Amino acid sequence: MTLVAAVTGSASGIGAAIAAQLGAEGARVIGVDLRGADVVADLSTPEGRRAAVAGVLAAAGGRLDRFVACAGLNTHVEPMRLIPAVNYFGAVELMDGLFIALRAGDAPAAVAVASNSAQMAPFLETPYVQSLLAGDEAAAGRALADGGNGFLAYAGAKLALAVAVRRRAAAWGEAGVRLNAIAPGTTQTPLLEATLAHPVWGPHARKLKVPLGRVAQPDEIARAVSFLLSPAASFVHGSILYADGGTDAAIRPDRF
Repeated sequence: MTLVAAVTGSASGIGAAIAAQLGAEGARVIGVDLRGADVVADLSTPEGRRAAVAGVLAAAGGRLDRFVACAGLNTHVEPMRLIPAVNYFGAVELMDGLFIALRAGDAPAAVAVASNSAQMAPFLETPYVQSLLAGDEAAAGRALADGGNGFLAYAGAKLALAVAVRRRAAAWGEAGVRLNAIAPGTTQTPLLEATLAHPVWGPHARKLKVPLGRVAQPDEIARAVSFLLSPAASFVHGSILYADGGTDAAIRPDRF
């Protein structure tokens, strides 16, 4: 039986690499993106998220074997509220909306694309991240407007996403659906290029130390995601896999 997979953010960058990797492995891939995808939807709005869920369910026939929540925006996007709208709500609402279809799948598994930036600052107790975890999109937007910045918006949303994965591990595991997250580091994508060109965020991005001495290529992240989705990772559940060339270990070697 051909596996059916859905990937958000499938039109470019890491999402495109993941879609290509899964397709090369024989899966039928349903791409979700703003354009150039099987399901065209705007994940920055509640209506767009509902449309994305409906579109994937229709394309998959109500049964899904693999899901990857990859769609995301970076630190320099304005207005800032769009960052958590896509990076957090665009991931968790699709995960939850497709959960029933995944339960009907073959050895079902899902992966959320977080980030190694999630632990670079103590954001967990901030009103912004707590609003995200409470599912209050309006409050999260207000928290950003009240002195937030692009790094908080991005890294905080990725932190909340990783926490959301961990919080779902018990219920999803009992339902037979594996759920993990991957935390990529600096990866050669259009998002990175835009960040490096930004007058504020570019210098910060260049300062990040990568012990392996280079940035990742999208296909390297895609292969790690493929592992998490595959039977080779059959007992990996509720985990956050860092694929960042050692950056997180260099920044906080005593915490893991």
